[in-house]
Amino acid sequence: MFESIINFFYIILYQPMFNSLVVLYNYIPGHDFGIAIVFLTIIIRIILFPISVKAVNSQRGLQKLQPKIQEVQKKYKNDKEKQAKEVLALYKTEKINPFSSLLLALIQLPILLALYRVFWNGLNPKELSVLYGFVSNPKHINALFLHIIDLSKPNLILAILAGLTQYFQTKMLLPQNTPNTGGQSKEADISQAMQKQMVYFLPVFTVIILISLPSALGLYWTISGLFSIIQQYLIFKKHNKPEIMKQ
Repeated sequence: MFESIINFFYIILYQPMFNSLVVLYNYIPGHDFGIAIVFLTIIIRIILFPISVKAVNSQRGLQKLQPKIQEVQKKYKNDKEKQAKEVLALYKTEKINPFSSLLLALIQLPILLALYRVFWNGLNPKELSVLYGFVSNPKHINALFLHIIDLSKPNLILAILAGLTQYFQTKMLLPQNTPNTGGQSKEADISQAMQKQMVYFLPVFTVIILISLPSALGLYWTISGLFSIIQQYLIFKKHNKPEIMKQ
C-alpha cells in the first residue's frame, strides 16, 4: 500500500515536474536554473488558479459574514450545539465553503513535497536518467540563479523574501479592525487575536523552515507568494472593495 502511494507520487507529480523543469532549463537562454523555477512556479499557479480564486473568495466571504456570526455567537452563547447549527446555516445561505483554504493547502502540500525532491535530487546527474524520451538530457544542470545565487544551497535572503511575501499575503486576507463595543463574544475576540498572531507566526515559521533547505524552494515560495498577492489584489479590486492593509 505504502509503496503504491510512493509510486503514484513519483509518476504523477515528481516525474512531470522534474521533466518540465528540465525542458524549461533547456530552452531558456543562458540555461538559468532560477529562471526555469520562476516559469515552473507560474505554470503551477496557473493550474491551481481556479481553486485558489475560490479559496480567496471564500476567505473574503467569511470576513463579510463575521458580524452575523458574532450575532449568532452572542445569541446562543449558552447553547453551543444551536450556535454551530446556525453558523452552518449562514454558510449555506451565503454559499460559502469555510474549508476552501484548507483544500488549497492540502493540494499544495504534495506539490511542495514533489518540488522539494526535484530541487534536492534534481541536480544530481544520475537523476537525469529518469527524463522522458522526448526530453533532451542537458548532462549537467547549473544551479546558479542570475549567475549569483547557488539554488542547491540554503540562502538567507531568499528565505527572508519568502517570509515577507507570506506576511503580506496573509495580512491582505485579515479583516479590517472593527471597534469592540462590548457586543462581540469571547470566541470572536479569541478568533481575531489568533488571526493577528498568524500574520506574524506564518512568515517567521516560513523563514525558519527555508533557511535550512535548498534556496530553490525559497525562490519557488517567493514567486508563488507574489503571484498570490497580485491575484488577491485583482480579486479585491474586481469587487470594488480592495482590502486596505491597515492593522
